[in-house]
Amino acid sequence: MHLDVLDLRNFYYRTQLGRVAQKAIRDQMVALWPEAQGQTVAGFGFAVPLLRPYLSTARRVIGLMPAPQGVMPWPAGLANVSVLCEEVQWPLETGMVDKLVLMHGLETSEHPTAVLEECRRVLGPGGRAIFIVPNRAGLWARRDVTPFGFGRPYTLGQLDAQLRRAGFVPERHLAALYIPPTSRRFWLRSAPMWERMGTRISSALAGGVLMIEVSKQVYAPTRPGLAAAVRRPLRVLEGAAQPVPGTVAGALPSA
Repeated sequence: MHLDVLDLRNFYYRTQLGRVAQKAIRDQMVALWPEAQGQTVAGFGFAVPLLRPYLSTARRVIGLMPAPQGVMPWPAGLANVSVLCEEVQWPLETGMVDKLVLMHGLETSEHPTAVLEECRRVLGPGGRAIFIVPNRAGLWARRDVTPFGFGRPYTLGQLDAQLRRAGFVPERHLAALYIPPTSRRFWLRSAPMWERMGTRISSALAGGVLMIEVSKQVYAPTRPGLAAAVRRPLRVLEGAAQPVPGTVAGALPSA
């Protein structure tokens, strides 16, 4: 079940813990994708807090928000890029997206397989996607004081297998949110230190969320009969070594 857009907005923009979580995840994403010059960047679910770094350089930024969640205008003070859409019918042309981010879109969906099919459809050749989900082994999935305490948490193996079945090729994985999901001042102030330490350790067990970068698997086109035709391309010469008896034009008949 999708969370309400007002609850998501209030957490990420009106609580200190939400702002800390937003920065920690966004920093990891920007480390993977430092720029998007001239590209189309899209987010699904409630991914808009992560898209701001690309507003000035990307050709187009689109924030897709599913109807069960609701939509809000974003970004504040600039032209709106948020779009309300059906969960499995996005108003995007096939293959038009270069970079795609999902946060609070997969684990809360009642149709995750169809969502992944839509992700694969809109992603263009050479495009990349990042899926951000609650870590089943982390602390954030065990408490419902944050949006990551709702929906289906994943292990790294579960997410990897589901993405492979959908036709994606996992490229890199990492984690974020190494602090506990608490509003205590000590943890909030020391959050940057814990994120740096967690990144160096690279332990998926410790992070509150898992992040996997994938590319789209593209199969080579096949044409029926082509392989058989090429397998023996010189068949016309097969009879040269063993001539077939027959009448030669212009030869005299035997007596």
